[in-house]
Amino acid sequence: MNHESYAKTLAWLNTRPPLDALCARYPAEWAAVQHDIAAIVERGAAQELKSYLARLSASATAAQRGRKGSADAALSQLVRSRMAHESVEKLCLDMLAADAGVTKGKLRFNLFNGYVAQKLLFSRELERKPVSLPWFRLFWPLVWQKKRLMPLVQPKGIYCFYSHDLIEALARLISSRRCLEIGAGDGTLARFLQDQGVRLTATDNHAWSHAVEYPQWVQKLDAGAALAAHAPEVVICSWPPSQNDFERKVFDAPSVQLYIVIGSRHRIATGNWKDYARQSAFDFQDDKKLAALVLPPELGAAVYLFQRKRPATPAD
Repeated sequence: MNHESYAKTLAWLNTRPPLDALCARYPAEWAAVQHDIAAIVERGAAQELKSYLARLSASATAAQRGRKGSADAALSQLVRSRMAHESVEKLCLDMLAADAGVTKGKLRFNLFNGYVAQKLLFSRELERKPVSLPWFRLFWPLVWQKKRLMPLVQPKGIYCFYSHDLIEALARLISSRRCLEIGAGDGTLARFLQDQGVRLTATDNHAWSHAVEYPQWVQKLDAGAALAAHAPEVVICSWPPSQNDFERKVFDAPSVQLYIVIGSRHRIATGNWKDYARQSAFDFQDDKKLAALVLPPELGAAVYLFQRKRPATPAD
């Protein structure tokens, strides 16, 4: 790299580009930073993060001052330092603030775990957001109280979290077809899909009004009434109760071409598997690629697709 190119790259770095831009431009450096942070986590020494940042900063400064024609090496050190600071420094600073008593709106983990979970999964308080997979994969390993998450949020009707990648994949799957969500709860999944341009109507029987705040736009309808009223081409349901009595109505609805179930891979936890086996009009698929996009991974989520079979033709 010549001096002019080095100067231009340095000027770009000084504009403090976002982490995504850094990662896209320098994937090898990003891989190295992830590896270093993972090693710290494996040692169970999250307190080493600030020391790690300091070491990277010192290395970057030394590389720039002692550069002897190795512009690429100097920039590599600088980029690693910037990546690590962008992804960790704010976390560390906010942890210090939390230690001083700034804990409003955090989950009831300890301060560190609560802060990480809050920032990764929620836009504010318990309002979920589409989760960034790169950020999740970077910071979730730092949480050692993972088993506390779902017991804390399930009483509020939260059974899983949706990655941004999952929402995009579901939107492509649904495409321009009319979609109905049954058992929509607080409307989180519907809201995310609508933001992606999906024509979706959210419905729920509001049976959990003691715990869930139902937006006005989540129509108060049971599944049968919702299917009759909207004649959807696609139906989606997230975490249908085990042995429920409403999923069979999806299979009986003549307009439905695709039924998407987001639930658990443990059959006793979600869904009516007797009705899944009893129906014969739909082909069943356990989509593991989509399931991997449901968070957190410890949940053991599954995504099941029921695609209506094509009617037989004389040629068949």
